[in-house]
Amino acid sequence: MKKLSCIFFAVSALAISAPVVHAGGAEVYQTCVECHGANAELSAMGKSQIIQGWPATQIVEAINGYKAGTYGGPLKALMKVQGDKLDDASIQAVAEYISGL
Repeated sequence: MKKLSCIFFAVSALAISAPVVHAGGAEVYQTCVECHGANAELSAMGKSQIIQGWPATQIVEAINGYKAGTYGGPLKALMKVQGDKLDDASIQAVAEYISGL
């Protein structure tokens, strides 16, 4: 019984910390609006590039770079946290959404 409760606890902990799975681009982008603007027209906190007009491939590369810790400037740590919440499908969806703004 003790072993079963340990397994249940471990599975529960993983489920709570699991990434967003297959969220749509518009839905994912709602977490970006405050810093990047409704149409991706803002420089986040006055420190980032304006991402409006970027092709989806560039956005995917940037988000994956943030996740890997290989991309970014002053907001790198903040964006790593945001990127870590996304799976590959969600990254692609939000990239396509942003590129269409």
